[in-house]
Amino acid sequence: MAALGRPRRVTLDGQLLGYWEREAARLETLAATTSFAWQRRLYLRKAESARAKAALNRQREAARGDTAGPAEI
Repeated sequence: MAALGRPRRVTLDGQLLGYWEREAARLETLAATTSFAWQRRLYLRKAESARAKAALNRQREAARGDTAGPAEI
């Protein structure tokens, strides 16, 4: 069955948004399972940085005018 309308455009910002969100989740999981406090702090700082990068890509996607959100491959 053919899709109706124009297919969604996959943008670099959309791909990066998904990547940084997955990376933040992965780092938070590592932080939760580590046994040393210094490692936990390191992973949580990296996760916060990844969330900030995802927010930047989310803003760029919103500025582009795509209302349905980012598409990924």
